[in-house]
Order: sequence, then C-alpha cells, then structure tokens
Amino acid sequence: MQMLLSHRPPPAAAHLRAAAPSWTQPLQARRLAGPPQASASAEFPGSVPDGVQMPPRRRRRRSVAGIDQDELLDPEALADPDSSFYEINGVRLHHKVCSHEDDSSSDQSSDAADSAAARSRNGLPVLLLHGFGASVFSWSRVMRPLARIAGAKVLAFDRPAFGLTSRASWSGDDSKPLNPYSMAFSVMATLAFIDYLGAQKAVLVGHSAGCLVAVDAFFEAPERVAALVLVAPAIFVPRKGVKDSTTGEQEGQKQNVPNDENSPPNLFARIWGGFLELCKHIAGLVSKMMMAIRDIFLSLYVKALVAFLRSSFGAMLVRWVMDKFGILGVRNAWYDPSKVTDHVIQGYTKPLKSRGWETALLEHTISMIIDSQSATRVPVSKRLSEISCPVLVVTGDTDRIVPAWNAERVAHAIPGARFEVIKGCGHLPQEERPEEFLSVVERFLRTVFGSPNEQVFQAAV
Repeated sequence: MQMLLSHRPPPAAAHLRAAAPSWTQPLQARRLAGPPQASASAEFPGSVPDGVQMPPRRRRRRSVAGIDQDELLDPEALADPDSSFYEINGVRLHHKVCSHEDDSSSDQSSDAADSAAARSRNGLPVLLLHGFGASVFSWSRVMRPLARIAGAKVLAFDRPAFGLTSRASWSGDDSKPLNPYSMAFSVMATLAFIDYLGAQKAVLVGHSAGCLVAVDAFFEAPERVAALVLVAPAIFVPRKGVKDSTTGEQEGQKQNVPNDENSPPNLFARIWGGFLELCKHIAGLVSKMMMAIRDIFLSLYVKALVAFLRSSFGAMLVRWVMDKFGILGVRNAWYDPSKVTDHVIQGYTKPLKSRGWETALLEHTISMIIDSQSATRVPVSKRLSEISCPVLVVTGDTDRIVPAWNAERVAHAIPGARFEVIKGCGHLPQEERPEEFLSVVERFLRTVFGSPNEQVFQAAV
C-alpha cells in the first residue's frame, strides 16, 4: 500500500517535450507550425487557391481524314482560279470548263486556229459526271485532252453533296420544288449544263455512280444525248436465269401431248387437280399478305433509318466512316495503291473543308434510299435495252469496287454497245491510266461520228 502511494504521477507535456530525443524536434516544429494559410477550397485535392489563375484548358481539335473540322469554310472560299459557279434552284453548282481553243501547250498557226474554231462549231460538247465521293478533281487529267479530241468544250460539275457545290438545306417537308440531293435534280442539272454550253445535244461521260445520272438523263431527254461513255458503271445487272428456254420447251411438249377424250375419266386425278388449284389460290393470297406486311415493315424501317441519319448520331457516324475509310477507299480504287500521291489525297479530301459536308452527304444517302424504295421508279438495270444512242463501256481489269465482269454485263445488255478493258487499271481509268483512257474514247468517237479522213468529231443527226 505504501509503495502504491509513493508512485509518482506522469510528467507533464512540457517535461515530455524536454525529454524528447533531438531528432524529433524538426518534425514537431513542422507540426506546430501547421500548413500555410489558404482558403477552404485548397483543402481538397486538385483545388486551386484563391487568387491563382490557371492557364485555359485547350480544347481537343476534331479532325476527319487529316482535315481540321474546327475551321470549316463556305465551298466558294475553297474554289480554284479556274472554278465557276452556276445557280440552279438556289443551288450554286461548282464546275470547270475546258476548251480546245484555250490550249496553249501546242504552237498553232492562225490557219490551224481557224480550222479548230470551225471544228468546234460543228463539234459536240462533252459533260463529265463524277462518281460517289468524287468531284471535278477526278477529271482533271483528261479534261483538256478531251476538249482537243472533241473539238469542243468539256464541262465537269460537282453534283450536290460533293466537291465545292453549295450545301443546300433540305428536309422531307421542305417547301423547295425539288430535292437538290435527288437523282432528278442531278439529271435536271445535266440537261441545264447542255443549255449552258449553248448546245442542242452533248456526249455524256459518267464514272461509277455518275453513269446512273448519264443513263437517266438519256431516258429523260434522249434527243439531248448524242452518245454515252460509261466508265466502271455502278449499274449492277443480275444474272439471267437459264430456266426460261427450258420452260418454253416443256410447255410445248405438254401442248403436243394428245388428249384422248375416249379414255375413261380418272376421278382421283380430277380431285387431286382441284386440290392443287385450291392450294395455289391459298398460297397466292398468303403471298400477297406477306408482301403487304413486308412493305409495311420496310416502310417503317426506312423511316427509322432516315430519322437516325438525320440525328446527331448520323453525323457522328458519317464523320467516323470518312475518317477511318475515306483515304483507304481512294487507295483501294487504284490498281497500285502505292502510286496514290499526296496530290490525289488532297484533291479528294479538300471538300471535307466545306461547312456542312456531312449533312449534305447524309441527305444524298437518304435520297438514294428513298429512290430505291419508290414503287413507281423502274431500276435502270431493267431499262438498259431501251438505250438507242451509241454507247461505250470502259472498265479496269482489276476494279475492286465495280468488277469488270459486271461492266461487261452492262455492255451486253445495251444494244450495240462497245466494251473496252484497260489492263493494269483499277476503278479510276481516267486518273490511273489517262493515256489509255483517252485513246479508247477517241477511237470510239471517231468510229461513231466520223472517219479519220473527216473531222475528228462531227455533230450527230
């Protein structure tokens, strides 16, 4: 008990601090001093003290196929020195014109110039129609040589949604008289450019999807089209069945089978025949019902697809597709992708600098979908036999986009059409093999419109 009473109380805090080892003094001093005075917001990680200005955060710049999307311009601001614009229904169509009279590469005398002028008065102009995703640029290597061959003007224009043609706003309930992104508008523009050149008729040269415009222009006004040149035509012709001839033979054989009226009637055969007729009638009704249901679902699907494409997600999708596959598609169109120069890439990606390019491309796609679902529109592939003007079909032997065998089918479906294959060439003969392309076209025009002893290119009557 006395030992417990004599126990000393614990030392005070001051005594403990005095007895603390020397190496703990700096740590204790820092703890006593505490953190520097700051605002309450500085107590949280990542916060900025009051009065301190941070540099502005840089926004990530958007890019599509290497083209900055934060500094887009109006199409006319991107025009070349030789560019022109022609307004149709409020749409300013970018185009370029080459004339054989403007050719300064050859030294011509005055007599030769007079002779060339005389030929141009009798010659036929040539209109060039580019394919999907292309523009006037795709004809740049052959425009001037074609003008010399034709002895007349050559014009190429950018269809709406492509090149430097203005991006017109359009929606399904728009009050404009004609959808600028429709096939009908492209056909109207083609015929308007024939008038623009002061000609009664012209030779239409279409490439890929541009062949559809050329053929539709012929069907719209055959008297305005002197000839068609279809390059890698994106007109897909299905295989013809081989059952037609055999079916006719079988029907003839059935008709030649004698009918013996004196033979006893077969009651089972009659009942069976009646049952089969009933089954056919029921099957026909079911088939009509299924077709009606299919049309309803297809119509709903098209409406949903159009709504999606016109949403912000549709714009995001088209930008992503062009960024990932735009340049790749250009390279894939050539027989030898390694020969695609930076100049070619820049020519195809330049329209991506235009304000509203993605919306216009989506509206063009929507128009294609709606046209394909039109019940009143007969597919071009089913009307090829109605073409009566001279036709040349040209293709590359290694076209990866529109196979050469399909181009050959197109030529076989058109009465009297000529078919030419350019070796070592892909989807763009006018760019990849311009010399061979010009040679093929010149030979066709000479054969159709004149002999070598006559003028190179005479008006067709």
